[in-house]
Amino acid sequence: VQLVESGGGLVQPGGSLRLSCAASGFTFSSSRVSWVRQTPGKERELVAAITTAGGNTIYADSVKGRFTISRDNAKNTVDLQMNSLQPEDTAVYYCNAEGVLTSIWGQGTQVTVSS
Repeated sequence: VQLVESGGGLVQPGGSLRLSCAASGFTFSSSRVSWVRQTPGKERELVAAITTAGGNTIYADSVKGRFTISRDNAKNTVDLQMNSLQPEDTAVYYCNAEGVLTSIWGQGTQVTVSS
C-alpha cells in the first residue's frame, strides 16, 4: 500500500511543474485524493482535492486559476499541473488518498520556486 509522488524540482518564478502521484496496493478509484503542501514552521495546507470519479475538484484560493488537479483511475494516478509558480509556492508537496477507513500519505516531493 503506497503513494509515490514525483515531478518536483527547482523552477524559476512564472514557470510550470507537473506533479504526479502513483498509487498501488489499494482501491485507488474509491479514494478522494488531495495534494497538500507544507513549509517549515507552518501547518500543512490543502492545495487541491479531487473526488473519486474526478467529477468535483476544490482548490485553495492561493492556487485557483494556476493549478489543475486531475486523475486517471485506469492508471491509478493523480496529477497536479502547476503554472505561474511563485516563490510562495515553495514547499514539500504530499499526496493523500482517503477512503472510508483509510488515509494514505506519500513521502512528499520538494518544489522550489526561485530565480
